[in-house]
Amino acid sequence: MMMNRKTLKSDGFAGFRSFDSLEIIRVPQGTGVFAVLRPNEFEPHFLKISTAGTFKKKNPTLPAAAILAEWVDGADILYIGKAGPGSKGNRGLRNQIKEFLDFGRGRPPGHWDGRLIWQLTHTDELIMAWKEVPAEEVNQAEAAYHAAFVAEHGRLPFANLVQAKVRN
Repeated sequence: MMMNRKTLKSDGFAGFRSFDSLEIIRVPQGTGVFAVLRPNEFEPHFLKISTAGTFKKKNPTLPAAAILAEWVDGADILYIGKAGPGSKGNRGLRNQIKEFLDFGRGRPPGHWDGRLIWQLTHTDELIMAWKEVPAEEVNQAEAAYHAAFVAEHGRLPFANLVQAKVRN
């Protein structure tokens, strides 16, 4: 299966809003998976210092050579993440995506995932899409999208540093 904007749309992803035009209130509160995509003609340029917040006193910035080595030429999809229900059942897509965007604005994150996004220039142009998935299927869905991307590109999306595995 090809992994791009068109196939995500045909597979039920919604949103497809640039970061700067995304109204968080319009993101569903349910569980699911989400993707960060590059707009057409987006060329990667990297910041020397990430805009992301620190996590457990760790700096999110990578050296230029290391971040460039993660770039996947020709891929629309830059990151695929998940939004489970959380231990108190109050997580979901809206909260996860809000925290992800806040992470890029320098706020301390609750997790380290996707941090390479925040070392790109012009992140306001990046596109957020999501798909609601029942809570019990979120891990499987994320793992399946990662596996499909790896099957096509031979590696994970740019900002995914760990491949999701199906948990039993």
